[in-house]
This record gives sequence, structure tokens and C-alpha cells, in this order.
Amino acid sequence: MKDLLSEIKSCTVCRNHLPLGANPIVSFSEHSKIILLSQAPGRIAHQKSKAWDDPSGRKLREWLGVNDTQFYNPDNFAILPIGFCYPGKAATGDLPPRPECAPLWHDRVLSELKNVKLTLLIGGYSQKYYLKDRMKRNLTETVSNFEDYLPKYFPIPHPSPTNRFWRAKNPWFEELVVQELQEKVKDILKTS
Repeated sequence: MKDLLSEIKSCTVCRNHLPLGANPIVSFSEHSKIILLSQAPGRIAHQKSKAWDDPSGRKLREWLGVNDTQFYNPDNFAILPIGFCYPGKAATGDLPPRPECAPLWHDRVLSELKNVKLTLLIGGYSQKYYLKDRMKRNLTETVSNFEDYLPKYFPIPHPSPTNRFWRAKNPWFEELVVQELQEKVKDILKTS
């Protein structure tokens, strides 16, 4: 497992397409219980070499009902984005994750994770990649029908501040779905 993580962290497959160079940001252990599948690290994550240490991460931890210590313990959470490196800036938000990472690494990592109880699909990129034709018409319908994907997957929106308008238009998510998510996370983490 450590060799695989080391191999990933030294990956430079798409470095020529990355504005700030390669800096794969992933975290997992053989004991990881919950997988966080998201889009790609942002600029702040690239600079700090640490995932989710920004406003998006604070909102995600709030949704999960966990503190920093619980969140950054790889025995609890595996951090496995669709793209492992910061892809660069787009007109609004970041560019899409590079297409090389998930096909190159995900199956290898997932085959090593034997203790997983839940996989969060955070945002549209991870939902499209993993749900494929099972995804509903859009992210809102997919998230509102999260129970259709349990017990394996739990789709949620990306917690980015740029999604605050989606959250304002869909208050049911934080009023109902987040509570269900927190209960599942609490149950999984307490059984360790």
C-alpha cells in the first residue's frame, strides 16, 4: 500500500498539461472506511500539498459532522479525486480534472481498500465517472435521489463556495440529506 501511494505521489504523466506542475494529492490506508471521490485539488491544495484545507473543506467537514483530526486520518477517509493534480483555472472555478488519473490509478487503489463502508461522490465529475448511465438527468436529481445509490455510493454536491447559489436554491440538501450523511458517517466511524 505504501509503495502504491509513493508511486502515485511521484506520478508526472500529465505534467505538461498542468500550469503549476505535477503534485498528486491523495491519501488512503488499507483501513480507510469512507472514500471521498471528488474532482481535483484546487490551487490552495496544490500550494499546501493538502486536500480540503480551504473553505470547501471546512464545509465538507461540516456536512460530514467530523473534526479535522477525524477527517485527515486516512484510516477514516481516503481522499481520491478524479484528477490528482490542480488542473488550472477556468472562467468560473477550476478546469475539469485531467482525464489520465482515474483510469490509470483508481482501480489499483480501490482494489487495495478492503474496509470501505461508503463512497462519497462529491460533485458532478465523480458522479459522471462512477454512476455513468445510472446518474439522473442532472446533479440536483442525482443528489435528491441519493438513496437509489446506497449502500455503495452517496452522491453530494461539491461544497465549494461557488456552489452557494445551488445550496440556496436547494435547501432540502442541508436540511435533510446532510443529516442522513452525518448519521451514516457517525455509524461507520464508531464501529472502528
